[in-house]
Amino acid sequence: MKKKFVFATNNAHKLEEVTAILGDKIELLSMKDIHCSADIPETADTLEGNALLKARYIFENYHLDCFADDTGLEVEALNGAPGVYSARYAGDAHNSEANMQKLLQDMEGMENRKARFRTVFALIVNGKEHLFEGIVKGEITKHRHGTSGFGYDPVFIPEGYTQTYAEMGSELKNKISHRAVATDKLCNFLSK
Repeated sequence: MKKKFVFATNNAHKLEEVTAILGDKIELLSMKDIHCSADIPETADTLEGNALLKARYIFENYHLDCFADDTGLEVEALNGAPGVYSARYAGDAHNSEANMQKLLQDMEGMENRKARFRTVFALIVNGKEHLFEGIVKGEITKHRHGTSGFGYDPVFIPEGYTQTYAEMGSELKNKISHRAVATDKLCNFLSK
């Protein structure tokens, strides 16, 4: 019998992406599946902290094994910004378009375009907490390229590739992304 886990996210794109990466390895339940409509506040100042806040909320209120993630884009020339504030970089509206625009404006004229995407998963299974991290280094483009994906995908080119995440399409992105790296670590842990 497949293990069931709640993925504590309200982000449909993330749910879709992680479901595709996991395939049929585990049964993934959404917050909607467990009748949870909470917008769990992300008030920590680290990705690890936010992932734990979300996972703990589900575990404490629903008593189900679960995991949650937080992801940040860390740009070297901006001292790691937007980082933990990636989703709200241009304000609390979580507007990807505005966030991307602000990033490109903030980096105007900068030669150093190095960046990395970092995802941290917090897993709670049988009451025990575990953290898994996925990092993909790359660079920020000067203009948007591509239409697939979400968030900063049109402006991020992963190391070793010539296309942005948004140009490469979900099949390739889901094999190499920061979320894929973290999800693989999570799966390996769960299959032991």
